[in-house]
Amino acid sequence: MDQGLKVVLMQKMADGSLQQIEERTWSSNMVKALDSVNYIVVGETEYETVEGRLNLNLDRLELLVVPMNHSE
Repeated sequence: MDQGLKVVLMQKMADGSLQQIEERTWSSNMVKALDSVNYIVVGETEYETVEGRLNLNLDRLELLVVPMNHSE
C-alpha cells in the first residue's frame, strides 16, 4: 500500500535564506503530477516550483518555490 512521501515546500526569501512554508504527505499521484505542473497553490498563495531535492537523510522531497506576484 502506498504510504505517500513527505513533501516540504521551501520559499527562497529576498535575503537568500530559505523558509519552510508547508509540510505534508503527498500521495504517489500528487508526486507524479510534478512532471506536468509548474505552479502550486497553498492557502491563498500561488507558488512557482523552481527545483526539487530528494533528501534521503530526512526521508523527504524538498521543493524550492517562489511566490507569484499577481497584479489585479
